[in-house]
Amino acid sequence: MHDLEPQATRPGLPQPLTDAAGPGQRDAVRLPTLRWIQEGLRAAFFRVPRVAGHGPAPSQMLAVAALVGVLEIALLRLEIVGPARFDTQAWLSTWWFTALGAGLAWWVFGGPSAVPKQSGSAELQPAGLAAFLVLWLAASLPNLVLAQALIAAIAHGWIRSDVFAETWFYWTLYGFFTAWSLAVSAALILRFAGRHWRAAVFSLALLAATGLNHWQFEARTWDSDSTRNAQAEETRPRLRLSQETLEAQQVLWQRTVDALASERPGVADVYGLVFAPYAAEDVFLRESTLVSRVLAERFDAEGRVIHLLNHAGTALTHPWATPLNLQRAIEVLAQRMDRENDVLVVYLTSHGARDFKLAASHWPLEVPPLSPGELRAALDKAGIRHRVIAVSACYSGGWIDQLADDNTLIMTAADATHTSYGCGRLSELTFFGRAMFDEQLRNTLSFEQAFARAVPVIRQREIDAGKNDGFSNPQIKVGANMALVLQALERRLAALPLAAPALKTVPP
Repeated sequence: MHDLEPQATRPGLPQPLTDAAGPGQRDAVRLPTLRWIQEGLRAAFFRVPRVAGHGPAPSQMLAVAALVGVLEIALLRLEIVGPARFDTQAWLSTWWFTALGAGLAWWVFGGPSAVPKQSGSAELQPAGLAAFLVLWLAASLPNLVLAQALIAAIAHGWIRSDVFAETWFYWTLYGFFTAWSLAVSAALILRFAGRHWRAAVFSLALLAATGLNHWQFEARTWDSDSTRNAQAEETRPRLRLSQETLEAQQVLWQRTVDALASERPGVADVYGLVFAPYAAEDVFLRESTLVSRVLAERFDAEGRVIHLLNHAGTALTHPWATPLNLQRAIEVLAQRMDRENDVLVVYLTSHGARDFKLAASHWPLEVPPLSPGELRAALDKAGIRHRVIAVSACYSGGWIDQLADDNTLIMTAADATHTSYGCGRLSELTFFGRAMFDEQLRNTLSFEQAFARAVPVIRQREIDAGKNDGFSNPQIKVGANMALVLQALERRLAALPLAAPALKTVPP
């Protein structure tokens, strides 16, 4: 026993087991499960696990695996805000990585040709397949807890900062936690196998498997309602770009033009152009329909609103929302209205990009995005003087400088550097469209007053929803001449029976 004396004098290092130790002796000195977890946590921070000569019981292996599994399920649940459904198949599919690690560990540490202990340090070198697997699982806990806790904090809005919305920051976090996990695994392999070629193969195999896991195995353990809705979107009806559809669109366009009412002499009429080019999400269908209705009912514009819409279910009822149709609609409106005295209200709703272009989608129809310059050019060419323009999209504040003038009121759902909110697949209306048109403009005929009342409502709803990339900060700019025109319009409309507050047509 002389060789064991140096180890016995080192504090905190358990007594090694010898091959001569019987079953009773091994059970008597077996480390408790909590100690295995503790030593695994040491390994997670690149410290030497003090388990030389010891091995876990099968029940201890199961206990540690169960702890990791239950904790993983609980932390993954925190990623989802609101109701969620546990997907057993998705969760079990992620354990192939652990099974691969166990197989490689058996090849390196547990098989008949396993890597031997290093000469001269057998008493200090941890060994054994079971010991490696228990430590490996326990060592994953700090990474798992920290990474998932951070994701949950961002998802729930417990941590709020614009930087968390940046793609580069996400990939930085992803790279850090992935590198940490791989480094801990490699260090643990070296503790057990030393500098042996099989240890290198093991480490490289884990590196390759990590890449494969994140590339091909993206199934989520918990599915939110929005995730299931997104999956349902894959099977929703799509536009059939047939000859019949194309011919129907031509007939529909002519019918829309013929039905457009002419201006009334001596009356400052309101005309409307509602443009919803993003077919993939129903929120834009609902919002553009609502705005068209509010303009007709509240602003005496019945028969004077053109509604351009991209949606698979409206190819036979609404002209397509394309930049070309937008230009043609403006030309038609200019022909019907008194371009010097009437007011044109343009409402655009879609996703917005940092380059301020309005996203368009109606697959398989190719629809280019719309830029503020294109809208300005069309309005100027048509000679329409008095304009109210509303843009419900992310970064829509970037439209103001290109469209504002003395004869224009322009309002946007966000400033030029922030996203707006409420344009997801589960949204009934965007936050801007709901507050501005479905609520405030039902109680006032003043666009400025409605906007002033809507902004604090939008702010509070974004706070309640956990928007974590900053307040959208809706913007408005009113031209000096346009303010006088709108005041006169309000007085005229207030004298009509329709001026009474209107009932909502879209449920909250």
